[in-house]
Amino acid sequence: MSEVRVNNLSNENSSGGPTLSGITTFSSSNFFVPPSGDTASRPTSCPSGSLRFNTDSANLEYYRGDGIGWVEIESELAEPLGGGTGSNTGLGVRGIFAGGQNVPGSDKFNTIDFITITTLGNAQDFGDLSDAVNTAATTASRTRGIMAGGYPTRGDIDFITIASTGNATDSGSDLSVNRNNHAACSDGNRAVFSGGYTGSLINTIDYITIAAIGTAQDFGDLNNGTSSHASCESSTRGIIAGGASPNLSSPNNSNVIDYITIASTGNATDFGDLTQARGSLDCGFGNSTRGIFAGGYAPGDQNTIDFITIATTGSATDFGDTTFALSQAGGCASPIRGVIGGGIGGAPSRSHKNIIQFVNILSTGNAADFGDLSQSRNALRGTSNGHGGL
Repeated sequence: MSEVRVNNLSNENSSGGPTLSGITTFSSSNFFVPPSGDTASRPTSCPSGSLRFNTDSANLEYYRGDGIGWVEIESELAEPLGGGTGSNTGLGVRGIFAGGQNVPGSDKFNTIDFITITTLGNAQDFGDLSDAVNTAATTASRTRGIMAGGYPTRGDIDFITIASTGNATDSGSDLSVNRNNHAACSDGNRAVFSGGYTGSLINTIDYITIAAIGTAQDFGDLNNGTSSHASCESSTRGIIAGGASPNLSSPNNSNVIDYITIASTGNATDFGDLTQARGSLDCGFGNSTRGIFAGGYAPGDQNTIDFITIATTGSATDFGDTTFALSQAGGCASPIRGVIGGGIGGAPSRSHKNIIQFVNILSTGNAADFGDLSQSRNALRGTSNGHGGL
C-alpha cells in the first residue's frame, strides 16, 4: 500500500480539491476537519452526502439532495422519546399540543399534552404554559419547544424541554409585536413567527434563536396581513398558508401560500395557492419534503386536507379528508406521520373536540383515528421534535 504525505491537496487549477476514487481510508489517530460555516452560508445544490460543520448549532450536517437540503447528523441520531402510557408506551418523535379554549364557554387553557407520534393512543399531560392562552404560535428544535404570544393578546415567549415533562418557563423575552392567531416555523436553530392579529391583521415576521432566546428581531413582511393561518417547514424554507380575520361573520378568507428562507431575512415570496380559500386553518405540519394543511373555515368548517412539495413552488393538491369537518385544530408531525389534534366542528352541533387524527405524509388518503387529547379544546397549537425543519 502506498503512502502520501502532503500538507495540501488541490486540483490542477487550484479551484478545489482532487477527487479520491475507490475505497479511501483516513487512519489518523488525531482528527479529520470538515468544512465549516454558519447556517446562512450553507452551500446549495451540493452533491448528496456532502459533509460540513454548522457553527450555529455546533452539529455536523450532510446534504440529502436539492429537494431536502442539509440535515444535522447528531439530530438524526438522537435517542427517540417515549416513556409513558397510552400513545407514549412506544418510542419515537414526541408531539406537543399547547393551550386552547372551549366553545361556547371560551375558557382559556394552559394545558400542554404530549404524544409519541409513531404509536396510537391517548395524549398525556406534559405540564402547563405560564399563562392560559389560545392561538399561541408553536415550533421546536430537537430539544426545546417554543410557545409564543397568544390570546389574551401577549408577546411572552415560553419554552419547554421536550425530552422531559414539566411546566413551561417564561423566557423573559417577547415577540416584537404582542399578538394572537399567528404561526411559527423553525430550522432547528431559528424560530420565525408570522402574521397575527392585534385588533387588526398584521404582516409582521420576526425571529429568535431557539437556543438563546432574546427579544424577537425583525425578519421582514408577509405579502399581506393575515392571521389564523397554517405553517410548515423544511430545513431551509418556511411556508405560510391561508388565513383570515378571526371575525367569522366577515372572514375575508385567503388561499395564498407564501414562503421564506428561514436562515436569511427578507420579505415573503409567493409560493402558490391552496385548493380552497380558508381561515381558521391553523393546522399545518409536514416532513422535510411535503407540507400538509388540514381543515379550516371557508365559511363553515371544512374537511379538506391539502399538500405541497416544499422545495418547489406551485399550488396545493388534494390529499384527502379529515374524519369530520373542523377548524382551529393543532398539528404536529414525524417524518412519516402527521397528527391533527382537537379543533372545533362536527355534526350535528359545532363544538370543541378532544379527537386526535393522523395521516401518512408520504402517501395520500383520508385521516384515521389516533386517540384523544386530555381535554376537549380548539384554538390549540402543535409542534414536535421531528418536524420537517429538523
